[in-house]
Amino acid sequence: MFWGRWLLAVCWAVALGLLVGPASVLAREPAVAVRPGWIEVGDLPPEAVEVLRKIRRGGPFRYAKDGSVFGNRERLLPRQPRGYYTEYTVTTPGARDRGARRIIAGGNPRVTSEFYYTRDHYRSFQRIREWPQ
Repeated sequence: MFWGRWLLAVCWAVALGLLVGPASVLAREPAVAVRPGWIEVGDLPPEAVEVLRKIRRGGPFRYAKDGSVFGNRERLLPRQPRGYYTEYTVTTPGARDRGARRIIAGGNPRVTSEFYYTRDHYRSFQRIREWPQ
């Protein structure tokens, strides 16, 4: 009887270790940058196209956080030094706050061609294929 309980306890420990252990190990590993898919400018919501125009003009922007450093903590964008990415709010009609939509610019936002769009607050990104400058 003792050995049966002991064996059952060991089996549970192994099963939980397989379920919990690898996940906790992976959580400590740095996330690997995933190459975002592309989105055409014409497929963006009109509010995002307007934000792109404002970025090129240097503003004005509606929110104080627009133009601030985006830290890429999710590591879904290509790795760059801190300060390389900046974020801009894409307003969501009917939202009471900034909403979840953003454009992230890589490099100097007024001259770069590296823009990313997220509709789900940094859970996924699409690289914006911008019209010729």
